Amino acid sequence: MQPIRITEIPQHLGEEVLIQGWLYHKRSSGAIQFLLLRDGSGLMQAIVLKSNSAAFQVAEGLAQESSLRVWGQARADKRAPTGYELEISRFELVQLAHDYPIAPKEHGPGFLMDHRHLWIRSPKQAALLRVRHEVLQGMRDFFHQRGFIATESPILTPAAVEGTTTLFPVDYFGDQAYLSQSGQLYLEATAAALGLVYWIGPAFRAEQSKTRKHLTEFWMCEAEMAFYDHQMNMQLQEELVKYLLERLLKQRAAELETLERNTASLQKVLSEPFARITYAEALELLAEQGLPLEWGDDFGAPHEEVLGQHFQRPVFIEKMPAAMKAFYMEPDPQNPELVLAADLIAPEGYGELIGGSQRISDLEMLERKLQEFQLPREPYEWYLDLRRYGSVPHSGFGIGVERTVAWIAGAKHLRECIPFPRQLHRIYP
Repeated sequence: MQPIRITEIPQHLGEEVLIQGWLYHKRSSGAIQFLLLRDGSGLMQAIVLKSNSAAFQVAEGLAQESSLRVWGQARADKRAPTGYELEISRFELVQLAHDYPIAPKEHGPGFLMDHRHLWIRSPKQAALLRVRHEVLQGMRDFFHQRGFIATESPILTPAAVEGTTTLFPVDYFGDQAYLSQSGQLYLEATAAALGLVYWIGPAFRAEQSKTRKHLTEFWMCEAEMAFYDHQMNMQLQEELVKYLLERLLKQRAAELETLERNTASLQKVLSEPFARITYAEALELLAEQGLPLEWGDDFGAPHEEVLGQHFQRPVFIEKMPAAMKAFYMEPDPQNPELVLAADLIAPEGYGELIGGSQRISDLEMLERKLQEFQLPREPYEWYLDLRRYGSVPHSGFGIGVERTVAWIAGAKHLRECIPFPRQLHRIYP
C-alpha cells in the first residue's frame, strides 16, 4: 500500500490508508487512545480501540515525537480537531522517542532558539515555514509569468553594495572578499544581457542590532529591469506584493488560521492602491505625530510604524535625499539633491518590505558618485563597463523574504520566519 499525506485524507474517506509520521500528542479515555499525528503536511486525529489489543498496547507505550507508520480507515468526524479521523488497525513503530525536551508548556525564547531544530515541528512554526514556502514559490511564479529570467549572483564579492560598515570580511586565498549584501550589481549585468531578471538568495549584513526586525543572514528577492523608470519600478513592486497577498490568502488559509492571523487587514490591502508620499511629506507627517526628524535622517522602527498605521496600507516613500542612499541611484532631474528611490513600508508595524530605485545609467555621473562616496574605483571597474557598452535607463528593487513572511503571517519576530536564524551572538544550532 502506498502511503498518503494527511492533507490527502479527504480524497480517501472510507478507504484503508497508510500514514507515515510522528506522534504530536496523545490522550486516553480508558477504552480509546486518541493520537494526534503529524506528517509535515498537517495534523490528524487517530484512534486506537482497546479491542484491538496489539495496536492498543503499542499506542500506550508511545511518547511524543515517536516516529511510526499507521494503517487504518479514514473517515469524516466533526468532533475531531481537523474534521477527519483515522481508526487505526495496525502500527509499525519506526523509532520510540524518549524525554522530548519541548513539552506542552511555556518555554522562554532562549530555550526555544537553542532547540530550534525541534521547535520547528510545532504547529505554528511549521505553519510559518509553509507560509514561507508559498511566498518564495509565489515570487518565482510572479516573475516567471512576466518573462523574467532567474540569474544567480555570487555570495563572495570583492566590493560593497549597501555601504562598507555592515560587511562580513572573508579571506579569499590571501585576498580580501566579503559575504554579499545584495545581488543587485550583478543583476544589473545580467539585465543588460537578458532584459528582465531576478534572483532569490541569501544576503549578509553585519549590523550590531538585536531588534525583532533584524537578522545577520536573511533572504532577498531582487529584480532588475532594463528600460524601466522609477514609476514603472514602483508599479511592479505593488503588483508583486498584491499577487503574494492574494495567493497566500487563497492557498495558505489553513496556515494563517493556525497562526491566528486576522486577515481582514490583508484583504483591505488588495482593495485599494498603495499610498505614495515623498520623503519631505513623511517628515511633515512624523513631526505632526510627535516624532520629528532632521532632513537626511533615516527612519527608525517607531517612524515606520507611525507611517504604516497612518495609511493602514503599504506606503511608498520616494524622492529620498541623495546623501542618505546608495551611490548608484539616479538623481531626480527636478532636484539633483534627491534620488529616484522609494522604500515600501508595510502597515501594522512591520516596517520596510522593499527598497528600490532607478539606477544611474550615465558613466560620468557614476564615476563622480564613486568619488563622492569615497569608494575605490578598481573593484567597480566591471560595473562601470555596464555604462560604457549599451547603457540604458534601468531600475530594480529588493524585497525581504522574512519581512514579507512576518507581515503576511502576523509573526512577532523575524527569527520565526526562517528555518535557522542567524542573529547578533546567535549562530547555534
